[in-house]
Order: sequence, then structure tokens, then C-alpha cells
Amino acid sequence: MNGLAARIHDALPQTQCTRCGYPDCAGYAQALADGQAGINQCPPGGAEGVARLARLTGREPLPLDPQFGTEGPRAMAVIDEAWCIGCTLCLDACPTDAIVGINKRMHTVIEAHCTGCELCIPVCPVDCISLEVETPGRSGWQAWSQAQAEAALRRYKLHAEHRRANDKRKSGQEAPAVAEPQAADTRKRSIVEAALARARAASQQQQRPPAAKP
Repeated sequence: MNGLAARIHDALPQTQCTRCGYPDCAGYAQALADGQAGINQCPPGGAEGVARLARLTGREPLPLDPQFGTEGPRAMAVIDEAWCIGCTLCLDACPTDAIVGINKRMHTVIEAHCTGCELCIPVCPVDCISLEVETPGRSGWQAWSQAQAEAALRRYKLHAEHRRANDKRKSGQEAPAVAEPQAADTRKRSIVEAALARARAASQQQQRPPAAKP
């Protein structure tokens, strides 16, 4: 990352939400520095974020591009524990490891670590994750702080390091590198399908009227 890209990166909110069209804030910063992205592609930064990027790049300020989203209050993911099936898909999706839990057990969100990136929502097979507004009336950098951005970046780096270490360990331990991802996907689908079946059975049991007394 060159000097301009690093300065741009420092000015981003580090939510790692990918709404800008890049895999993370670092990718967006580098694309901006290379002249391959607009300064108005970061909804979490809002209008103030666009102004920051305009000053850094020497470009004219622009309204947020609606194709990347709109500015709004910061939200936090909340898991409906009654419906969580413990599939662990949200753990893999969370860029800051703000969700904790183990396989086939209820998960929960650590409020202080959630950036409101929303990446956990589409991967949940039972739609038990929703968003709650954390900063009503405040959006963009009014709903976020530099300290929170720096903490989110630290957690994102740790998350990435752990993922690389796990991938390296798996590649060294597992010889059939082609077949293994398919086997892993099959196991995960089986786990999710079994958990869904249990959830449906429990729901039907709750809805069933009590037997009439003789």
C-alpha cells in the first residue's frame, strides 16, 4: 500500500462491509489511490467520509452514489437465540469476530465489536439475525469514531491472520486438496439441514394444540 493509499485507508471507517464493491477497506483505499474508484462509494463514512476522501485525493466532493447504499444510523446485529441453530456460518462471515458460539449451540453478538457490516445476515439459513439501530439521529462519522475504527481494524487483521493460519494448517494436513472443499461443504450442508429439521419439528410441536382431557 503506497503513501496515498495508506492515508486514505486511515480515513475510512473500517467496517469492512464490502458495500464499496471491494473486499475490504484496504482494497477500496488502494483502488482510490490508483484512480480506479470514486470517493463516494462508502455509505458508513457518509457525507463527512466523502469530504475526507475529497481532501485527501484532491477531487471534488460528490453525493454518495446510491448504487453502493445510503448513509444512515449505525446498526448492530442481533441474533434471535430461540431460532439460532448453531450452524456457524455467521462466524465465518463476520469480519471482526463479533459473533461467538460453537457448532449446534446458540450464538450471540458482542455489541462492542459489531461494526454493523450486515455480512452475517444473508448467510443465516433461518433468518434469525436482524439489525437494531444503535445511533438514532446520528449517521456516518457522527455515529462512529476514530477509536472505534482503529479497534475494528485491529480485530479485522486478527480475523484475517487466524483465517490464513487455519488455511495453511489445513493445506499442510490434508493431501486431497481438490476433494476436501467439496467434503467440507457437504458436511456443513448436512449440519444445517439437520438443524433446520430440528427447528421445524420444535416449531410444529409448539403450535400443536394440547390434547383434550377425557
